Amino acid sequence: MPTEHIKVDALVVGGGIAGMQTALDLGDQGYQVALVERQSSIGGKMIDLSKVFPTLDCCSCITTPKMSATAHHDNINLLTYSEIESINRNGNGFTVQVTKKPRYVREDDCTGCRSCELVCPLEVSEDEHEFGRTSHRIVYVPFSTAVPQKAVVDIDNCIFCGKCIQACPSDAIDFTQQPEPVEIETRSIVLATGFETTPIDAKKEYGAGKLRNVISGMMMERLLAPTGPYGRVLRPSDGKMPASIAYVQCAGSRDQTLGVTYCSRVCCMYAIKQAMLLSGALPLAEITIYYMDIRTFGKGYEQFYQNAKAMGVEFLKGKVARITEDADQNPIVRVELIDEFGKTRVTERQHDLVVLSVGLLPGGNPQAKFGVPVGEDGFIQVPDYNVFPAVTSQPGIFVTGTALGPMDIVDSIMMAGAAASATASYLESSNGSGKEAQSQPERSVEYA
Repeated sequence: MPTEHIKVDALVVGGGIAGMQTALDLGDQGYQVALVERQSSIGGKMIDLSKVFPTLDCCSCITTPKMSATAHHDNINLLTYSEIESINRNGNGFTVQVTKKPRYVREDDCTGCRSCELVCPLEVSEDEHEFGRTSHRIVYVPFSTAVPQKAVVDIDNCIFCGKCIQACPSDAIDFTQQPEPVEIETRSIVLATGFETTPIDAKKEYGAGKLRNVISGMMMERLLAPTGPYGRVLRPSDGKMPASIAYVQCAGSRDQTLGVTYCSRVCCMYAIKQAMLLSGALPLAEITIYYMDIRTFGKGYEQFYQNAKAMGVEFLKGKVARITEDADQNPIVRVELIDEFGKTRVTERQHDLVVLSVGLLPGGNPQAKFGVPVGEDGFIQVPDYNVFPAVTSQPGIFVTGTALGPMDIVDSIMMAGAAASATASYLESSNGSGKEAQSQPERSVEYA
């Protein structure tokens, strides 16, 4: 199969909110940009969320226009469902080998009408977005606002009945598709590889993922989202509306037993946000947040926290030791509570639903493929974060978003602007050689 060749000024790796914003900022300046995303749609984790804090604006309303603008930008070449295989330096930048995975649907012909999806006789669990709470057909469009709005065939579970071929009005189904090689010549690279969350089964003390009514924060996001699996908040075990909901903070962060010793920075705020949304969705529900420390550091965050307390959300300082369940699958939380005088007492409390505020982990290992150093936490390390936060130690390679470390949506978008600015400066200096932009010495910053 012939290799497709693309020549651009910048390659953005990752199509989440930070990657899209970086690509748009560079494209608006007239640079040619290629954006590579391994999933079948851009949007990243943000498209799965319900609302953003502290404004409680709709996530889809923010993300979908960004996705559309990215896909239709004249200076952005979008490659979804693609994986980067290798990167090699050349005289003017980098040669990047990319593999476009087969969708078994011709993208140029597919109109996203979903006629194939309607006639497909088989369904499989939807694990990518809905955590197994619902299902999708073997041939399917990933979600209602996916960009590009193109179908994908789950070839491993397909029985080749041919009904999708017969139903497709544009004859787009092609079971003979093979992986397509793409070679990208680029002068710079921006890493926006994002994050993953701590697995819900990481701690055996919290049920190791076996308790049906113990879910993760991302699962609760989908239950609260208007595009979620049920359209309302229901207990996974029996489909009932929960009357008592508890949050366990630091369930995947600040924990040496998991090897995640750092604070993930967003867990307190997303728990508070979800508690406020639950207060509206389930007005009679009792909502409790078990915490070690509440860290509300951003603009308007402390007031957001105080608003949640005023709405009746119960905040209890303490450390949850373990979670079990009774005969009705109600989670039982064993916790050591700490009062305002520092006195402790151990108690057990029953709830209908428990949400683990899991932390943020690196979205892969960029060191092996991109040659950038990572810190002890696994996130990309930069020589001078205070002065050049997006500039890595590798000339021509930049970083943005949660590839750099845990941060919220606001900081990710701000960091995208910093990455685009640093990349543009690099491209303009010395005709893209980057000698001036990368000649800044490492320096330490001392605080009084």
